[in-house]
Amino acid sequence: MAESNASKKSLVFAYYVTGHGFGHATRVVEVLGLSICALCSLITNFMYHVRATPLTNFFFVRLQVLLDCGAVQADALTVDRLASLEKYSQTAVIPRDSILATEVEWLKSIKADLVVSDVVPVACRAAVNAGILSVCVTNFSKKSEIAEDYSHCEFLIRLPGYCPMPAFRDVIDIPLVVRRLHKSREEVRKELGVKDNMKLVIFNFGGQPAGWNLKEEYLPAGWLCLVCGASEKQQFPPNFIKLPKDVYTPDLIAASDCMLGKIGYGTVSEALAYKLPFVFVRRDYFNEEPFLRNMLEFYQSGVEMIRRDLLTGCWRPYLERALCLKPCYDGGINGGEVAAQILQDTALGKKHSSNNLSGARRLRDAIILGFQLQRAPGRDISVPEWYNMAETELSLRSALPTGQLTQISSQCIEGFEILHGDHLGLSDTVSFLSGLEQLASVSESSKSTKNPTRENLAAATLFNWEEEIFVARAPGRLDVIGGIADYSGSLVLLMPTKEACHVAVQRNHPSKQKLWKHAQARQHAKETPIVEIVSFGSELSNRGPTFDMDLSDFLDGENPISYEKACKYFAQDPSQRWAAYVAGVILVLMKELGVCFQDSISILVSSAVPEGKGVSSSAALEVATLSAIAAAHGLDLAPRDVALLCQKVENHVVGAPCGVMDQMASACGEANKLLAMVCQPAEVLGVVEIPAHVRFWGIDSGIRHSVGGSDYGSVRIGAFMGRKIIKSLAAASSSISLPGNNPEEIEEDSFELLAEEESLDYLCNLTPHRYEALYANKIPESTTGEEFIKMYKDHNDSVTTIDQKVSYAVRAPTAHPIYENFRVKAFKALLTAATSEEQLTALGELMYQCHYSYSKCGLGSDGTDRLVRLVQKMQHSKISKSENGTLYGAKITGGGSGGTVCVFGKNSLRSSEQILQIQQKYKDDTGFMPYVFDGSSPGAGKFGYLKIRRLTYAKSI
Repeated sequence: MAESNASKKSLVFAYYVTGHGFGHATRVVEVLGLSICALCSLITNFMYHVRATPLTNFFFVRLQVLLDCGAVQADALTVDRLASLEKYSQTAVIPRDSILATEVEWLKSIKADLVVSDVVPVACRAAVNAGILSVCVTNFSKKSEIAEDYSHCEFLIRLPGYCPMPAFRDVIDIPLVVRRLHKSREEVRKELGVKDNMKLVIFNFGGQPAGWNLKEEYLPAGWLCLVCGASEKQQFPPNFIKLPKDVYTPDLIAASDCMLGKIGYGTVSEALAYKLPFVFVRRDYFNEEPFLRNMLEFYQSGVEMIRRDLLTGCWRPYLERALCLKPCYDGGINGGEVAAQILQDTALGKKHSSNNLSGARRLRDAIILGFQLQRAPGRDISVPEWYNMAETELSLRSALPTGQLTQISSQCIEGFEILHGDHLGLSDTVSFLSGLEQLASVSESSKSTKNPTRENLAAATLFNWEEEIFVARAPGRLDVIGGIADYSGSLVLLMPTKEACHVAVQRNHPSKQKLWKHAQARQHAKETPIVEIVSFGSELSNRGPTFDMDLSDFLDGENPISYEKACKYFAQDPSQRWAAYVAGVILVLMKELGVCFQDSISILVSSAVPEGKGVSSSAALEVATLSAIAAAHGLDLAPRDVALLCQKVENHVVGAPCGVMDQMASACGEANKLLAMVCQPAEVLGVVEIPAHVRFWGIDSGIRHSVGGSDYGSVRIGAFMGRKIIKSLAAASSSISLPGNNPEEIEEDSFELLAEEESLDYLCNLTPHRYEALYANKIPESTTGEEFIKMYKDHNDSVTTIDQKVSYAVRAPTAHPIYENFRVKAFKALLTAATSEEQLTALGELMYQCHYSYSKCGLGSDGTDRLVRLVQKMQHSKISKSENGTLYGAKITGGGSGGTVCVFGKNSLRSSEQILQIQQKYKDDTGFMPYVFDGSSPGAGKFGYLKIRRLTYAKSI
């Protein structure tokens, strides 16, 4: 313990603590409790855990001082990185000058001898401005964007389980900082009334309130569960014990047989220190996650539980597996004492030897951290580092880049023989195959590696490389015109994007399938087929990067489960809901085609189609997945059939009420051509050549689009309500022509028209003039769900449900598809007409009309409206007029409410320059640099599929 020196005045520490995380609070308490020579000012906005532990050396505590913010969480276990950066900007970047001025003045006023940070960046800068030394104590730092602040601290006191932190100049490593025990195992169990032979699990999610719905059957027979952080109102079954809010958890941890919770420094350090098996649930995109996980596994202390099993109560196999572990951590646990001594010595001017890193080592750490921070869809698809294989330990950091779709003439791909298909010279496909070869090479080399590496990556051992792999590719789509009128039967014109999704699939006999450790913990029978999925580029979407399930979960006896059950199954865990787009394909094939899957399926997904931008990333994923699975199982499906099956995935398994045009464009489209399709339900008229003198671009507004959003669904419901009303009005009008009514008032042939409208299948089959003449004034602006159901019973749409308490717009959603269908027909005719300025102007005008019709439906957004105005401003500028125009039209696309704007103009260098000017102007106005979609590529049907095998094995056949 640090020695007291009464002859010296007490030191003054200013200890800044971030407000996010159990581990930060507990280790600060331990360090401060041992700093007996120092009077400490604690600066934090989080005090729950500190309050639970009395400290005698505080002379001042500043509560609710917001100098830093924790991560914004999409759910209890997932970080939203983009929202976290935005919150940090609002909290610490924008008010930075005033924060620094306040802190410098305060530090001088208390005459601080040392500033300690865990791990608030601005504290280090405030210290140097005040002329005071600063030290950081942590196992991970904030992102590199704010690393400059950390560089001002004297050194880092680094805890075990650390991640690369290149910003710090010097480093001193210390043992685990662990809260000390106050009571023995026997004392704790006696107080709880728990017999020594009874199994005890502590349910500990880092001190956060746990609003879990816990059930008696979650635990094995004879077990008890201690619940930390429960609310006062929560009621538990008899085998769950609610712990008081201020309970001292280290004593309870040491008295338990295992712990169930999420990975964090506090829980991991105490599980290791007291040799307690830890059943942990992954925390996606927490910086420290992979490093703490590696430490748990190295000391044989951890078993991963997948979230779905946590939420549904499938705990038993994991708890029983945990009891088989033999935790073997043998390192020090006196880090608090060591840190306290270092801090006191530093404040007194004494020097400690640091672990100075070589330039090469520091560069390596910086590169590693850079890879972690810069992962983004389509740019880097590094395999998630927190998934280990049961049989093989290996290390790989792989990137499968996407570039411009330049033509590559060579059919031979290094490392693979293409047994079927052609990569068509698409550079993104070639890059994908090259990345697979990297994965295969590392998988092979790792088998001879004696020492397991710290980073064990799932994708490298996802496949059996001696077996065949099937690869499919499907692009996104740019909605040129037609948009949401697809579900009302409109003609639509769509262009496949250059950006595409690749999916690689392999089927294996269950006995040959390699299992991830958590899957092995579920004690699979060798003959039980499973599906394992790795999805790259998931980080910015706040979703889990991997997913696995038993294929038997799709069965109810011998029959496939209902779509409703499947939708609920995937909705259980928000971070895993994305898997419905992929695994849902399997269920649809089972239900619609009667396919029986007896083998396990490994699926690798790599998509360069940006999510949430209104270019059908979900359709590309579904089409590529279904195409690859169909190829692997010998199913010969026409592109149109693929699209219709994929629509069922999205409508019934995902639960998004989309039309079919997205899947049709991805499956049936052709490069540099517009797919013309009548959505009744999916009749392809062919492709329309894009004239050489015109061009289409897409500009992303940065506002996330989702067809599962309430606006889209409400507009769809409104359109179907309008159709039902029109049919009812037509039926009422047709009764006039019956005998006994006034036949002289009936126009010739009107009865036939009314009969057609009485049985109207699609709104788009009603012409605009008939709509205006007979129905427009009779369609209500809006109606409540309750009023509509009372009068019409149902809206006859199988993929949406009317909420009786909601008021729905009806007139605008009804009119839009009727007029949109006419606009699309006119657009198609004009596009193939003779070239003239009038042609281009008319085409652009049709797009503008479409855009404003979206807004009337309530599907506009500030960002897309701004982009359209920028195009109009460019179009009507004096320069454009003098050059006879370059850009002519723009419209919101797809389901609206954000996403991408389609821009139409001349195919010229000047037009491209203007697109870049609009991009820059939008960034200047909003701070967001929009992505520009430019170019096209073939649909999945034209691409077909590749069957590949490693050359090493192919040559031996």
